[in-house]
Amino acid sequence: MTIPTQMSLPGFIATTPELTHTQTGTERFYARVGVEHYRKEADGTYTQLETSFHSLVAFSKTALHAYEQFRVGDSVVASGYINEYEVERHGHVEMREEFVARRLGHDTARTRYEVDRSPRTEPEAPGVEVPQQQPRVAPAATAASPSASSVPTAHGMGI
Repeated sequence: MTIPTQMSLPGFIATTPELTHTQTGTERFYARVGVEHYRKEADGTYTQLETSFHSLVAFSKTALHAYEQFRVGDSVVASGYINEYEVERHGHVEMREEFVARRLGHDTARTRYEVDRSPRTEPEAPGVEVPQQQPRVAPAATAASPSASSVPTAHGMGI
């Protein structure tokens, strides 16, 4: 089975995040994200180039959680896709793009934080109970796999 992959966008929150609603009432998170660019020089050093800025959006529960968690300056990594759309300005049509985050989190390489591994308490949908997350157990060791004690578990990671 192939590894499922998506496009990612690493950067920092450059503008104050906004929480709005779509015409159908779905929550929508919006912020501009700055992406730093570097060029590797022949001597092995790096030269910082001009920072680019991009629109970042998320919807539904991802939007609500992002709005609660992110502030200007936070380093983030978003996983999702690019949405291209048209905007009419001054009598002509302009193409725009935004990065739609399906998943969004702080960049662990640049952020210090504590993880709360307790299950979320809000229901998935009105009237639906959230099942308690059970710890995942590492598979038993076999001749072809590492010892069971060296296999990390995914407890609390949502995978």
